[in-house]
Amino acid sequence: MSGSSQLVLPSSTALHRLLNMPGALLDTTMDQLRTLLTVHETRSALRAARALGREQSSVQKQLDTLNRNFRQLCGEPLVVKQGRGKDVLFTPTGESLVELARETLAEWLDGIHECRRKLGTTVTVGTTRYMLDTLAKAWHHVSDEFRERDVDLKVVHIRTKDIWAKLETREVDVVCGSVVTHAGAGWERPEFDVIEWRRGGLALLTNLPETVVGDRVRVPQLRSVPLVIPGAGLIAEFLRGWFGPDYRQGIEIAAEIDEIQYGISLLRSNLVQGAMIVTSGLGVVASNNELREGGGLRVVELADDSLERLVGVFARRDELAKHPADHPLNLLWAAFQAEAPRP
Repeated sequence: MSGSSQLVLPSSTALHRLLNMPGALLDTTMDQLRTLLTVHETRSALRAARALGREQSSVQKQLDTLNRNFRQLCGEPLVVKQGRGKDVLFTPTGESLVELARETLAEWLDGIHECRRKLGTTVTVGTTRYMLDTLAKAWHHVSDEFRERDVDLKVVHIRTKDIWAKLETREVDVVCGSVVTHAGAGWERPEFDVIEWRRGGLALLTNLPETVVGDRVRVPQLRSVPLVIPGAGLIAEFLRGWFGPDYRQGIEIAAEIDEIQYGISLLRSNLVQGAMIVTSGLGVVASNNELREGGGLRVVELADDSLERLVGVFARRDELAKHPADHPLNLLWAAFQAEAPRP
């Protein structure tokens, strides 16, 4: 190559595109994108300013800058004012760029979280409502070291139906919750490690008289009992395990509910005559008259030799194995083991 020669990059290379990005695009910041998304969600600069904790003039200045830059880049502004007191109007270009901004910021946040997770600077625990105490007990073992090492413990609410999906997609590192398993069987998911807290069955809460539902019911008899059932979750998994994926076709559904407290109140009101499947622990609480909203309801034993509830802590086996013992994830796992009930 002679001294006067120049390196010419093909126009299709990624490096060429990076080196020739428009200045108006390079001047666009993540803060401006966040403001754009906030305005899109709230539909006004004033409401966006309140949500962001800023002056309206600051938000409007960012919108004006975005409009000017993207008019230059795309040929039209992103946002159009509709007049005093009216919601802003997003142009077709604005709507397209909003979606792109949403994806961009989400990918950056997810990427940063994944980097922190790999380095052990963030540990994410998903827990059901009833397992928060379990996490709190384990946290006492590691809280000082986590603070000293600047490790963040992120706690998210998780529902039973999402346990395996959240672990498989690595949205959480550890789950505290309950799953359905075969009665008396060993652990059936070898890709996950488990610390068992306890195993147990189910019971019925009912406002039906003993002439209709006695003190003990076996699973096949549930087909003739009007049931108050949730649309998803642990109880739905039991029903699916007992009666198959189309279980709704083979049972009498008195009502469908989203939360157990509503179901209890529904039965107590006598607006619905039936029974609700609950955990045996909740059945014990109700039978001891410790369930305020369940007053007047009767507890019935639900006999089942096929399935049982396993309460415990779960994590991906490969994730635990690839880190050293002093990694925050393994330290937290050891803390759960220290708090687990002894057999």
